[in-house]
Amino acid sequence: MSDTLAAPSLPLLLARQQAAFRAEGPVSAATRRDRLQRVIDMLVKHNDAFCQAMGDDFGGRPAVFSMMNDVAGSLGSLKHARDHLEAWMPDQTRPSVAPFDNFGATAWVKYQPKGVVGIIGTWNAPLFTLLSPLASVFAAGNRAVLKPSEIAPRTAELLARVVPEFFQPEELAVVTGGPEVASEFSRQAWNHLVFTGSTRVGKLIMKAAAENLVPVTLELGGKSPVLVGSGADIANAAERIAVGKSANSGQLCVSPDVVWVHESQAEALLASLQSHYSGLFPSLADNADVVPVVNAQHFARVESYVADAGARGARVVIAGDWPDAASVSTRRMPLRIVVNPAPESEIARNEIFGPALVLRTYTDIAQAVDELNAGERPLALYYFGTDATEQAWVLNHTLSGGVSINDVTMHPALHDAPFGGVGASGMGHYHGHEGFLEFSHARSVYSAGAHDPRREWGMLPPYNENFVQMIRGVVTG
Repeated sequence: MSDTLAAPSLPLLLARQQAAFRAEGPVSAATRRDRLQRVIDMLVKHNDAFCQAMGDDFGGRPAVFSMMNDVAGSLGSLKHARDHLEAWMPDQTRPSVAPFDNFGATAWVKYQPKGVVGIIGTWNAPLFTLLSPLASVFAAGNRAVLKPSEIAPRTAELLARVVPEFFQPEELAVVTGGPEVASEFSRQAWNHLVFTGSTRVGKLIMKAAAENLVPVTLELGGKSPVLVGSGADIANAAERIAVGKSANSGQLCVSPDVVWVHESQAEALLASLQSHYSGLFPSLADNADVVPVVNAQHFARVESYVADAGARGARVVIAGDWPDAASVSTRRMPLRIVVNPAPESEIARNEIFGPALVLRTYTDIAQAVDELNAGERPLALYYFGTDATEQAWVLNHTLSGGVSINDVTMHPALHDAPFGGVGASGMGHYHGHEGFLEFSHARSVYSAGAHDPRREWGMLPPYNENFVQMIRGVVTG
């Protein structure tokens, strides 16, 4: 198979995979484990090359971060699926229809693979957003075609080269290309389609998939908020927020975007954020631990958000080394904290997806929750505090894709719990048993007993009065 499949080849590739799926019949646990193991083997063999490719795509992303986030993160999903899929596969017995269950009628749910799944990844985690959902897809017995992001072209090209070492194209294939290929990809008649990216593009993906009634899993992100309760340990909260925000320089879909803190604790939190972030990155331009903003376009976008907020009167606090010409040329940014920006400012309205953070103050945490609930539901929500009553209240009065308590960005690492969004932050999920269910068809099966009592009970035409009264009793009873 060639490294790049042009858009016109997609229908043929999909048809070949679907034909192979139909010819295969039931997909055994051994086959599913073997497919997952081959992805694991591929990652282990080419770990260093993948880390180098991701580093080159970002213009200096630390290899250790790529190894931790994309390689080890994907391996965690793949190994968990490999080790647990056999327990997920068996039919589930369900209660049958009364009174026929008294005559031997039974029922169960059979979980079967859907067929061929298309997976569109994104640039900020160019391997994880492809291979973590693939773990659930393979565990459920499906075949797949991957579409890596063109914004990480070296990673995409490497993946397209190494997948054929371990898989025939009828089993797993890679399609590379730009937006026109992604558009064509989303219009195919997949049996399921996965997309990770922005809400704006997610709407286009869903619209295209609707033409063929393709079910979708969308992981979209949003302005993931942090609620710092009045009883929180400010220094601990600041350190964990700084660590989470620094990961990939804020270029993560679950990166903290806006922090809410009581007005009496705002200055202490600001100072602690500055201190902890500076401790992580004492220098900027020459610091190989600082992940660059992925390209000049995104660098300019984040800069414009901060500048717009400042021009509208917001206070901007810097955490970390001051930027200079060298840091700008390497696209390494310090963390800018924008305090109480105007609601109409760009940084208040858009997901930041970079090294900037909004800080807002409240007088009552219910005020912050009301403002959060007035907006779109986020992919992640974070709460810091020691008050169990307040924590329960926050969880019961908010809705988000997932939650981390007294930390940030940690719940996506739960391999045995679903990861996904809600509303504008996405739909569907992968990871664990719920991921297996996402990519399986739950098929209800009813099996009749040997004896059918309906005629002797007057349940078939011509209906008698006894049957009418029996049904009336069912309705009124």
